[in-house]
Amino acid sequence: MYEREGLLKQYRYICNSNFNVMTDILEKIQEAVAYIQKRYQTAPQAGIVLGSGLGSFTREMDIEAEIPYSDIPHFPVSTVEGHSGKLIFGKLSGRQIVAMAGRFHYYEGYSPQEVVFPIRVMKFLGVTHLLLSNAAGGTNVDFKVGDLMMIKDHVSFFQHNPLIGKKIPELGTRFPDMSEPYSKALMSKAIAIGKAAGYDLKTGVYLGVTGPTFETRAEYRMIHLMGADAVGMSTVQEAIAAVHMGMTVFAMSVITDLGIREEENVITHQEVLEAAQAAEPKLTHIFKELVGQL
Repeated sequence: MYEREGLLKQYRYICNSNFNVMTDILEKIQEAVAYIQKRYQTAPQAGIVLGSGLGSFTREMDIEAEIPYSDIPHFPVSTVEGHSGKLIFGKLSGRQIVAMAGRFHYYEGYSPQEVVFPIRVMKFLGVTHLLLSNAAGGTNVDFKVGDLMMIKDHVSFFQHNPLIGKKIPELGTRFPDMSEPYSKALMSKAIAIGKAAGYDLKTGVYLGVTGPTFETRAEYRMIHLMGADAVGMSTVQEAIAAVHMGMTVFAMSVITDLGIREEENVITHQEVLEAAQAAEPKLTHIFKELVGQL
């Protein structure tokens, strides 16, 4: 009986915490946007989130402003190696964009609402198209390290949904449709870009996990049996929040390891960074061309 009462109290605490977080999230977004607009007035059309080892992408930009996350009200601060931690504004392929050099993860101790906070800020700054990138483990036996996989769908059962909490009409509907979380139109454009460049682009399903441990061999096999082609610790919550707010989303994974078929494989974060950096020129080319076609 006492155990049941304790569980009920814990449940009520969690529900009240989610309600309180969602109650003031709109005010926090507005404060962050107001601060950013004082530093940079031009509205970006596209937002880009750079995953582990992909920070060099910004060399292709005509950079007009950089704002450290630590300067922005209510912004989390990235704690992961390979994530520099700043918003970068400027032009790419003639379009105004904002790039996140470093994202936030649930495993860092941030709530799902904090993880997607920058995505919501981007929307309020004017972003209509969101391009996501990540480093992921391959669970498709036909993949190899260095492959680029366009995400056509995802499995999110292993991550907390960032929309849990009080409904805020300014952010989106209560029950957003997720039948096409990743734009088929943008995928078609990316396929054409890749074909013209001679890239063998893969397409697949991404499964999001919490991390921070890399998957066990048994987990890799389970994820493969569930129909996923890649697994990672990011992207899913960001995509959900973006779709919720009516943004058009494109996402691409760099396959950095293949635990599914390498029985003696030992994965390290350094190896993941190195594999991502090796594949970065191809991903950069695709993103650059894709932005130019928005």
